[in-house]
Amino acid sequence: MPDKSDKHGAKLDDEIDRETRGMVSGGHPTRAEEFRETEPYSDDDPGDPVENVAGEREGSPPGMSGRDVEERSALARMLTGVRYPARPNELVRHAAEGGAPDEAVEALRSLPRREYENVADVAEELGYGREERRY
Repeated sequence: MPDKSDKHGAKLDDEIDRETRGMVSGGHPTRAEEFRETEPYSDDDPGDPVENVAGEREGSPPGMSGRDVEERSALARMLTGVRYPARPNELVRHAAEGGAPDEAVEALRSLPRREYENVADVAEELGYGREERRY
């Protein structure tokens, strides 16, 4: 005897198929409650998901581009451990001793001779931008 695991007979299966055919092939929502519908999606290639149309990284502070944020972050890692306020010669010495790239050391050498209060002050002088207050 063959295994019979369905609850309906062939006649009822055909009837259910006819009743649901419009829902399956209709191309429109089949549920009355909107919250039960699946979310639409796009096949478009978004490129970099964290970069928006203006070329700014998502989450970057106002007044700064994504590149500014990355460069300022690299500068902060390079100048970790510097005691502020600091003069350019102290920044150059610290960066050179820490194995910073030659371009970065040269950029620090080009800083005007004055005291810098923090990394944001150095980054602004190097042209990386300064974040605007969010509040």
